[in-house]
Amino acid sequence: MNTEALFDYLAIGHVTEDLWEDGRITAGGTVTYASLAARRLVPRVGVLTAGAPTLDLAAIFPEVEVTLLPAPTTTRFQNRYTPHGRVQYTQPCPIRLTPDALRPEHWRSRILHLAPVCDEVSPALALQAPAEAFVGVTPQGWLRRWDETGRVWAKAWEHAEAVLARADATVISIEDVAGDWQQALRWAAMARVFVVTQGAEGCTLFLNGRPFHIPAPKVVEVEPTGAGDIFAAALFVALANGNPPEAACAFANCIAAQSVTRPYREGLPRPEEIAQCSRILPNPC
Repeated sequence: MNTEALFDYLAIGHVTEDLWEDGRITAGGTVTYASLAARRLVPRVGVLTAGAPTLDLAAIFPEVEVTLLPAPTTTRFQNRYTPHGRVQYTQPCPIRLTPDALRPEHWRSRILHLAPVCDEVSPALALQAPAEAFVGVTPQGWLRRWDETGRVWAKAWEHAEAVLARADATVISIEDVAGDWQQALRWAAMARVFVVTQGAEGCTLFLNGRPFHIPAPKVVEVEPTGAGDIFAAALFVALANGNPPEAACAFANCIAAQSVTRPYREGLPRPEEIAQCSRILPNPC
């Protein structure tokens, strides 16, 4: 790919190493699933991330151009299951992604997806984005803090008002706010397009603070990992193509529903699924 070329979709955030209970380590993070899903929808996809130079970028990101800021470590996540529920631990990469990290062609991307997982993405990226860029935000990582042991806790979203005012679309999971719909409503009132995903129930779209529930197709769930990131990528692409928010959400629900019927990367959208789900859209992907 010509490094001066315009990206159709640029995902910004840390790639992660996810440690599973059986000892496996797999590549994860919003940028991983979102960029790979976007690559099935648009031809030119990039990722701006940071991590250890030992990362096998070609294996993690086939057909995606990656700008890796070298770091001593890669962000790692581990989920531990206790009698009181899931407890999450992290070892964050120390590199912060700021506007200075972007090359000129990054700024010329059609879609900029700000995808923090550990508060590593500077909010200034939203504020400095060109007016013509579509800015999509998945703020999950801005809602996390961690203690000296690495245990993850919830925190308030700093700079929410400023980021939401610039973002063309914002997506959270209802789990990101521990089911707190009042918090979701406060953010939705500040946003242009605000979407709360609800797993098998689909999503709730807020337009000018008014909610619209968009159901998801009924499927047999095998593995939900990455489904929310795939949803966000599909939504941002559909919206950037000029589709109405209701139709874009239905398309993203359709794509994400198919993703959970197969494990992990096997859930990335297939051509026949994209064709089927695109029938929902006035401007197909």
